[in-house]
Amino acid sequence: MNWFTAFVVYVLIWWTALFAVLPLGTKPVAEADRDTGWRGAPAQARIGRKILITTAVSFVIWLVVVGLIESDWLSFRHGILKMPDDYTAKPG
Repeated sequence: MNWFTAFVVYVLIWWTALFAVLPLGTKPVAEADRDTGWRGAPAQARIGRKILITTAVSFVIWLVVVGLIESDWLSFRHGILKMPDDYTAKPG
């Protein structure tokens, strides 16, 4: 895996982890809007803390994913997932 592919995989994992972390610890505003009843954004979103948590969690997940990709454990060329040697695609 080259550095660009590794970076793209990290960004995808980071965004997925961010959406998983965002709702944690949020509480709605105590009083709703008088006219609409809308509560809006959470009282204390703590976005900075959630971004740091997301970055740490994503890095750990990314290390596992890169390890699996780089290893021969999940390979279509070696091991249990290997294609049979006598496999040939026959037209028709």
